[in-house]
Amino acid sequence: MSVETTINEVTIIPIKPKNGLVALATCVLDNKIFLGSIGIYTRLKGGYRLTYPNKKMGESSINLYHPISKDVGDAIEKAIIEEYERLISDSV
Repeated sequence: MSVETTINEVTIIPIKPKNGLVALATCVLDNKIFLGSIGIYTRLKGGYRLTYPNKKMGESSINLYHPISKDVGDAIEKAIIEEYERLISDSV
């Protein structure tokens, strides 16, 4: 059983590029949960990838949240990257 996931209220905050990080993003998943501090990084061979927030605890890091399902991860990535590309094409 597959349930449709909606990603809306995507907000992109461009930043001065550093180590591949070009922007931060927020979005709302299924009109139920806010996801923030999602990093947008450039890929070495073109395109973008997302990173989700984590917290450093001593020598290790703990993921605060991340998609478990590939379908949900792909939906979030598609919505955020489309909005980022629209934003940068509008600013040129």
